[in-house]
Amino acid sequence: MSTSTSTRHAGAARSAGTPQLHPEVETMPREQLAALQLARLRETVKSAWENVPLHRSRLEAAGFAAGDIRSLDDVQQLPFTLKSDLRDHYPFGMFARPVGELARLHASSGTTGKPTVVGYTGDDLDNWADLMARSLYAAGARRGDVVHNAYGYGLFTGGLGAHYGAERLGGVVVPMSGGSTERQVSLIMDFRARVLCSTPSYALAIAELAEQQGVDLAKDSALEVGLFGAEPWSDAMRREIQARLGIRAVDIYGLSEIMGPGVACECEHHAGLHGWEDHFLFEVIDPDTGRPMPEGEAGELVITTLTKQALPMLRYRTRDITRITTAPCDCGRTHLRILRVTGRNDDMLIIRGVNVYPSQVEAVLVGLENIAPHYQLVLERQGRLDHVTVETEAQPGVDPAAYDGIARKVAHQIKSMLGITTDVVVKRPGEIPRSQGKAVRVRDLRPKDA
Repeated sequence: MSTSTSTRHAGAARSAGTPQLHPEVETMPREQLAALQLARLRETVKSAWENVPLHRSRLEAAGFAAGDIRSLDDVQQLPFTLKSDLRDHYPFGMFARPVGELARLHASSGTTGKPTVVGYTGDDLDNWADLMARSLYAAGARRGDVVHNAYGYGLFTGGLGAHYGAERLGGVVVPMSGGSTERQVSLIMDFRARVLCSTPSYALAIAELAEQQGVDLAKDSALEVGLFGAEPWSDAMRREIQARLGIRAVDIYGLSEIMGPGVACECEHHAGLHGWEDHFLFEVIDPDTGRPMPEGEAGELVITTLTKQALPMLRYRTRDITRITTAPCDCGRTHLRILRVTGRNDDMLIIRGVNVYPSQVEAVLVGLENIAPHYQLVLERQGRLDHVTVETEAQPGVDPAAYDGIARKVAHQIKSMLGITTDVVVKRPGEIPRSQGKAVRVRDLRPKDA
């Protein structure tokens, strides 16, 4: 943080005294919260049974009727829902409402096949705006703040999700979207934004361009709070973002199949993401067996929606690896905490028998001397084994003659910390592709039939 943070962060006092936007919900006793979840779970299962043929057929095959939910533990008897189910029933086969009764449609890019399509009723959008407002408030945003929204608009849920949540909170939204990074910098400075919303990798891209322009965002901007999500990121990257932008960097979680951003968010204590349990039921399972994991142990996050009308989801397998805890948080909120998503099942790499997530490599790279926080992992097949090359960038001003020595030090650090042997290539500043949305961390050059 810069020496000017004491004046820039005067707004932090606004969070004192009223740490919750809706304290009657956010501090609800867990017994009362469980009763609310049970009532809403019954309604969700009933809606899925009556309106979604796939859910009804799977429930019947499992010997489960719509009225069989008697406790929250009964959710473990429900069949899982997968992302492939949305693709297999493209475009509207998973909806519980006729398309003509919906208010909005979103969709994935479909770069790996048919896109996944999600729909919202007016009530769904209203709940989404409320939950995003709640998340923004938990992060430290307040009514009247200028919110610079650099999440992508359009079919991606990030931009509009953050936009309507900030408006619901009473913020002043700058609907910038991604791209035009030079203008991002100028508008952050000119409009005196206090809150930045973007992917973490794009936040670093903004910081980098500002530095190239001679703009010190950490010292001279009004930024204080950043809400970053849509891709896994490490605590090392959090520290990098906070140092270069002079802000408190907060993790926010969501996925379009469940709602969009705002399913969970960190509070100002950075002690895990509060999952909003009045709208979602969270489980952690063993990704291989599907069995529930004890609280505090790592596994795959599974989410059941409790209030979604257009697209009720029963036990949706997110593929995100995390842990949860119901231990009290110092902020006073009683909703469970998701202890940071460390990676995804389908992102995990197996390098010579060692399981590695890209975010683990990131945690090693970020902060190393002479290395910029930009990287890609290149996967290739060498004989019968997978091989990874780590491509990273030197900091500006580093002599290219030193690149080989830096690469050897990076490879040694990765071997020491993660136990895998990699090739490391140090590139010149700017040579690693920058993303305006989700960063592309892995380039898979292995044969398609591998």
